[in-house]
Amino acid sequence: MVRIINYKERQKEDGTSFFVLELQGGIEMVMSKVTGKFYATAKRAFIPSTFDEQTCSALVGTEMSGSIIKEECEPFDYVIKETGEEITLYHTWVYVTDEVVQQKQKPREENNVKAKAEVFSNNGVLEHSI
Repeated sequence: MVRIINYKERQKEDGTSFFVLELQGGIEMVMSKVTGKFYATAKRAFIPSTFDEQTCSALVGTEMSGSIIKEECEPFDYVIKETGEEITLYHTWVYVTDEVVQQKQKPREENNVKAKAEVFSNNGVLEHSI
């Protein structure tokens, strides 16, 4: 489950505005690499919406099924607000429905493709084509 915790106004390239919903997943315990102690955190993601500001405001607090997962992306620079340190990230957090999570967890089904034995060499010698 994720919860809508906020919304923000963003600008399109053409100057028009739209609203994104800020989603937050459940609490997670993570061990600090520096201290070795646990701290509580939650994953957050933003999704665009077609809603007006009044609707977005009314949706804050709404829970929806789904998860926030880590997804690889093109590298980008990010400044940590608390320290001012600039880092390069290679991932982003995205919202996915429960169905997508289940599909990613399922083992891939075999395609039932069978090779024709006559197209392979029977002499056991690897020969490169010219």
